[in-house]
Amino acid sequence: MANMTRTIILYAAILAAAALALEWLEYKYVTRVFAGEIYIILIAGGFAALGVWVGRRLTRKTEPGPFELNKAAIASLGITDRELETLGHLSGGLTNKEIARKLDISPNTVKTHIARLYEKLDVSRRTQAIQKAKELALIP
Repeated sequence: MANMTRTIILYAAILAAAALALEWLEYKYVTRVFAGEIYIILIAGGFAALGVWVGRRLTRKTEPGPFELNKAAIASLGITDRELETLGHLSGGLTNKEIARKLDISPNTVKTHIARLYEKLDVSRRTQAIQKAKELALIP
């Protein structure tokens, strides 16, 4: 039994060495034939890794502080509490009907609030109103 085990281990070692030799020869052939491409891929990978590392180091995000409502802007623009509430729902992407349901008012009243907000913020679209409200710290 011991002889048979030694024979199997010997043949396995010879086959492993032969497989390793064949793989090494194939590697040598591939590296000779595609040497330029391999170097280009290695250099590109190195630059990509360097770019990711530099980008992460240079653009570290800082945590924004807690949102503080700009009461001075609200007072100077003359925005009412209901209009501010409407603006908050508007920034949430709700439609006029959805805002009306949430505030328990009619859709026409929502349209009026939005029209007044447009005048007070000096804008003509929802996206502009939301952007300006964020700039003025009226909404988070």
